[in-house]
Amino acid sequence: MTTSLPSPGPEVSLSLTLPPCPTPLEALKPEERGIRLIQLLLTCAKHASSGNLHRADECLRQISLLASVSGDSIQRLSVRFASALAIRLVKRWPGLHKALNYTQLPKQEFDDAKPFWGRAFPYLGLSYAIITRTLIKATMGERVIHLVDVGSGDVNLWVPLLRSLSCMPDGPPHLKVSCMNANKAVVDKLGARLVKEAEALDMAFQFNPLNVSLKELTSDMLKVRSGEALAFISILNLHALLAEDDRVDAHFGDNRNINGIKNSRQMCHFLTMMRSLSPNLLLVVEQEADHNLNRLVDRFVEGLHYYSAVFDAIDAAFGPTSSGERHALEGMFGKEIENIVACEGVEREERHERHGRWMARFWQAGFKPVRIWYDSMEDANQMVEACGKDGYKIVQGKAGLMICWHDRPLYAVSAWTC
Repeated sequence: MTTSLPSPGPEVSLSLTLPPCPTPLEALKPEERGIRLIQLLLTCAKHASSGNLHRADECLRQISLLASVSGDSIQRLSVRFASALAIRLVKRWPGLHKALNYTQLPKQEFDDAKPFWGRAFPYLGLSYAIITRTLIKATMGERVIHLVDVGSGDVNLWVPLLRSLSCMPDGPPHLKVSCMNANKAVVDKLGARLVKEAEALDMAFQFNPLNVSLKELTSDMLKVRSGEALAFISILNLHALLAEDDRVDAHFGDNRNINGIKNSRQMCHFLTMMRSLSPNLLLVVEQEADHNLNRLVDRFVEGLHYYSAVFDAIDAAFGPTSSGERHALEGMFGKEIENIVACEGVEREERHERHGRWMARFWQAGFKPVRIWYDSMEDANQMVEACGKDGYKIVQGKAGLMICWHDRPLYAVSAWTC
């Protein structure tokens, strides 16, 4: 995607006047079409935010003439953002919205898309490799290790991790895994697979299934015992705890912000709970984006920047040919876009924040960073090359690693301890 996007920032000012297009929309060249789509999307976001339904509708009409689910990356991205804006507008009429049956992506569809994600992007694979290496180094010599999966449930993380732990110099430790997930099927599937794997590895193993959401998790559920080396692993999940009623922010203003970081009672409670258990390690992977902004237009611009890189990466993985795998992936990311654009308050859970803000939150909660790469960065990027995907690299950041697509950070990996 070569079309230029406006630079994201804390405040965005847009004109409500859309410049006239001298060329018929259907006759625009690809570059002109991309520019026009961005203009229309940003103008539509402004109208949707101010409640000007008629002008927003006209923008959506024009977008529909230029966007396409089978077009280039900017056309496909525009479909997702236009759909999110339309849903936001329809939500003004709750009965109509409910009748049209706009629902979250069914869990089965999300699970179906995940394998394609792993094959198309090295982000998760690289994150898992970094997590595994850091855990092995940090727990060397420990005889009882307790790992807490904060909502992932991905066998692609856990099976290789068990195999690595079984090869430790002093022999395999006694391993206990507590897996938390609101979807019982995910917990049961992971438990059955890991029990079978541990038996094959002749490894002492316990599985503690927790069929609860992140907000419902308590320290008592984890059954932490004295002498355990304890580690928490969160893969793209912690940001959901930032979802709160934004009307409270609007009422109290800056009184609810600490050092420029929006206060979150749920996040503070969760980090305090973890801190009370004195974990050896907290490993976190989060989107490197700033979508936890109150103003729709601000997070809309941030979203365009972030997901334009994601859709470019999808193009690089699948090429110009349309496929079911690509549609499944883009549908998954489309649901994230929908949540960022169409939802507000506690319903808006895709509140991604940049690594600097996560650092501030962890520092405030009493955690300190741990080095998460024990070899050279050259070694790290050799691992990227081994994935066979061009355009990716790992960059050393402040207290963390950034996984980038053509110099655009998309995911941050960090490790913390008490």
